[in-house]
Amino acid sequence: MIAHLRGRLEATGIDHAVIDVGGVGYLVGASAKTLAAIGPIGEAATLFTEMLVAEDSIRLVGFARPDERDWFRLLTGVQGVGARVALAILSVLEPVELAKAVGAQDKAMVARANGVGPKLAERIVRELKDKVGGVVPGSLTPVSATMGAAQDAVSALLNLGFRPAEANAAVGAAEEELGASASLDALVRLALRKAAK
Repeated sequence: MIAHLRGRLEATGIDHAVIDVGGVGYLVGASAKTLAAIGPIGEAATLFTEMLVAEDSIRLVGFARPDERDWFRLLTGVQGVGARVALAILSVLEPVELAKAVGAQDKAMVARANGVGPKLAERIVRELKDKVGGVVPGSLTPVSATMGAAQDAVSALLNLGFRPAEANAAVGAAEEELGASASLDALVRLALRKAAK
């Protein structure tokens, strides 16, 4: 798993950036807000990343802040929301605004994004209402999206095809059993066993 990239910003496009890390250029998809936040070309940049694995491709998506990545994971867990639509939503709404829209069930706010019609916007706010009910005051980050190895373990399960709720529950149970200092490898192994039960 690639959790973040730190290097020199080589180039940007409409929906991507190229980050040079030790002489290797990583093409990373990104929202308009992330591209605006990562700084000028030629300067140092850090992107928090999500690796998307499909049958015919492996892609990286990058975010200026971890809370954007958390929201991307939540959004892509909704049926009908792929990476492109999730990035479109994050291009027009900050995580704080998205949390408010979901909390208020404001589908019109979510429908401002390209490619999001009224029906999809309604599904997004309805499905995410339960998942972001446990929001940490101030940060508006879902409680289940813990930092470090647990977060990477959730990402690993998502990439294996688990739904966000299943991945969070399995990793949470594994972390409870192994403790907060458990390694990523141990968390993923136990989480997979717990999910299989």
